[in-house]
Amino acid sequence: MSRRHEKRAARSGREAQVPPAGTACPLCLRPIPPGARASRHHLIPRLKGGTHRGTVLLHHICHQAIHARFTEAELARRFAEPETLRAEPRLAEFLGWVASKPPDFHAPTRISRDRTPKWR
Repeated sequence: MSRRHEKRAARSGREAQVPPAGTACPLCLRPIPPGARASRHHLIPRLKGGTHRGTVLLHHICHQAIHARFTEAELARRFAEPETLRAEPRLAEFLGWVASKPPDFHAPTRISRDRTPKWR
């Protein structure tokens, strides 16, 4: 996500989610403590008709990892559940890496080399 989009998301409040006590990220299964960066992930992307079809609260870094590796079409077609995302080999390395980090850890995420952006 570009800085411009991060600023827009922060202004709109999408990134400023306060998780209820005991909430765990359905992707990495680590707890989401109050004050940690968290964001809502549409199970079916909004661009593919998922505006009102449900969301899950994820660590922001986990949310970025999903969108860095998969296109909107792939997410809509094959990955509408957190369980299918966890089982995907393209996320396995990330999930193994982030499992050793503290629950409030955040770092920038780059677009994966195996995902071809639309703008290229």
